[in-house]
Amino acid sequence: MVDLSSIIVRSVGWKRSCLPGSARLFAASVAIGTGGSGNGPSTHLAGDRTSPEMFPRPVCEPYAGPLNPVFAPASPVYLAAKRGLDIFGSLIGLIVLSPLFLLLYVLVRLDSPGFGFHRRRVLARQSLDGGAVETFDAFKFRTMVVNADQLLESRPELMREYRKAYKLRRDPRVTRIGGPLRRSSLDELPQLWNVLRGQMSLVGPRMITPPELAHYGADAARLLAVKPGLTGLWQVSGRANISYSERVRLDMLYIEHRSLWLDGEILLRTFGCVFNRRGAI
Repeated sequence: MVDLSSIIVRSVGWKRSCLPGSARLFAASVAIGTGGSGNGPSTHLAGDRTSPEMFPRPVCEPYAGPLNPVFAPASPVYLAAKRGLDIFGSLIGLIVLSPLFLLLYVLVRLDSPGFGFHRRRVLARQSLDGGAVETFDAFKFRTMVVNADQLLESRPELMREYRKAYKLRRDPRVTRIGGPLRRSSLDELPQLWNVLRGQMSLVGPRMITPPELAHYGADAARLLAVKPGLTGLWQVSGRANISYSERVRLDMLYIEHRSLWLDGEILLRTFGCVFNRRGAI
């Protein structure tokens, strides 16, 4: 009998201790074999691991290394089922969490001047026939002061740090209520509306702004062929504790191996990461 846990440890480079209880489903979704012929694709990520000192709690540490450049389009059955789950999950979430939405909106408005929601302009899934680059507004609860962009531009040292990973460890722009919202990921709940509208999916690669696309290099086309997700592989693998290059690798890993089983595993692990506040800043 093939040990799927061993396969994923070897092929993806995650420590066995990081595998959750449902590792069989997760391993079956992301591990690639040679198909018996010896000429099939394989994903072996080799190189140095991210320094363990970066992680306050044990997390899955992906290896660095090249990914298989072949991109296999998802099946129509998978895409239809995934869209159905997105509609069902986002609709139920918006209805059930509506009292929480109202409470958080009021707290944001009371904490600092400005609108309760923030719209972040991000890249959308692009059409295959080319044309203009498509974007959309991803909604979040506002966690920063209203003049956040001007404050960042006035601090060159912060701008340099921000351009490395598009995040700041100690961000002076974050409001009092914004800190807890970001650490608990509650600020991202309004993106359920984006999921319902079909602009995002519950699970997918991380959404990015147009300037961030340069970090993806030759993998940019693959990224833009898939809807960004409310959660994804990088969110459950360390989030802010991993480098930007590792985020890119995890996005590509998800795109290559996406399936309903993998989506389900990521959703389950997301709840644990949110409750543990692992990797959040």
